[in-house]
Amino acid sequence: MKRYLVLEDGNIYPGQAFGAETAAVGELVFSTGMSGYQESITDQSYNGEILMFTFPLIGNYGINRDDYESITPTCKGVVVHELARRANNWRMDLSLDDYLKETGVPGITGVDTRTVTRHIRAKGALKATIVDEVTENTVKDLQNTKLATDQIAQSTTASAYPVPTHGRKVVLVDYGLKHSILRELSDRHCNLMVLPADATAEQVLAQDPDGVMLTNGPGNPKSVPETLKMIREVEKHVPLFGICMGHQLFALANGADTFKMKFGHRGFNHPVRDLTTGRIDFTSQNHGYAVDRNSLADTELEITHEEINDKTVEGLRHKIYPAFSVQYHPDAAPGPHDAAYLFDRFMKLIDENKAKGTITYGQKN
Repeated sequence: MKRYLVLEDGNIYPGQAFGAETAAVGELVFSTGMSGYQESITDQSYNGEILMFTFPLIGNYGINRDDYESITPTCKGVVVHELARRANNWRMDLSLDDYLKETGVPGITGVDTRTVTRHIRAKGALKATIVDEVTENTVKDLQNTKLATDQIAQSTTASAYPVPTHGRKVVLVDYGLKHSILRELSDRHCNLMVLPADATAEQVLAQDPDGVMLTNGPGNPKSVPETLKMIREVEKHVPLFGICMGHQLFALANGADTFKMKFGHRGFNHPVRDLTTGRIDFTSQNHGYAVDRNSLADTELEITHEEINDKTVEGLRHKIYPAFSVQYHPDAAPGPHDAAYLFDRFMKLIDENKAKGTITYGQKN
C-alpha cells in the first residue's frame, strides 16, 4: 500500500506502508546508528518525533523481549529506506512490522533516507506527517499543526516505584528514563527508587538517598521549570548525576541557558573529548537541545566534556557541590560502552561523601 512522508516545507517522499494503519505528525529527526532500532524506537526521548534511520536496512533481527528501553514506544512514526523482508534472530519474538502494528506506530519504507537527511541538515528541524493519501490541504494543515510541548509529562512515571537490591541508595528523577540506566546502576549494587518528574526536593530527600540521578527525557528542558528548584536544593545535600535531559536541567537550575539545535545529535558515533583528561570517547546521543556555552560564564559550573565535531557542551561539573552531568548516554543502549566509567565515577563520589559522615560545602575545588 502506498504511503507518503510529507514535510512542512512542501517536500513529499513516496514509499510503502508498514506498521500501524494510521497517520502520524511530529518533528522529523534522524538517527545515524547502524543497529539498535528496537532500543531507539522504545526510547522515551523520541516522544513526539518521527524517527528516521539513516542505515539503509532496518528490521533484519526483529524485536525481542530483552532490548526494550520502555514498555510502550512514544515516537510518532518510523521511516526507513528498506524494511527487511525476513527477520531472523534466535532471540526474536516478532518482526518490526508486527511490533509497530501492535503498538500503533505507523512506518514507511522505500524512502531515500539519505536525501531526506541531507535536506534536514540543510534546512534544520521540520514538522512532518506520514499519510496514506496526499491532498491539496496536507501541507497547509501540517504547517498549522502545533506540536505537543508536554512530552516529559507523558513519559514520566505516574507514581514512585522501587528497584530494590542491597547497596547504595540512589533516587532517580524520571523525565523519561531508559531501562539501561536502571541496569547499569543495579549492576553496581544500587538500591533504586524512581520518582516522577514533578518530585519536590522534600520528596527526594525523604528517601534518604546516597545519591540522586536526573535521567534522560524528551522535548524542551524549559518545559518543566518546576523541577529546577528541586535540583538546586538536592545538589546541596547529596551527590548528583545528570544524563541528557538531566544534564540540561542541571545547567538551567544553576543559571545557565539552553537552545534548540539545528537538527540535534542522534545515534551512537558522536566523538566527545573529556577536557580534564584528554580522553576521547565515542558516545550514544539523542537530543535536540544543548547547553549554551556562553551562558556558563557567571555560573558555578565548568565544562568537562565537549563534542569534537561542533564543540557543543557535553559535560558539566559544579565547582562547589558534588554534582556533574553529561549530555550523552553512558548507558549506551544502543551504542559503544566507552563512557560507562561515568557510573563508576558517580559511585566513587557517593562513597567519598558517605565516608565523610557529613558533607561540608562552600569551598571551591
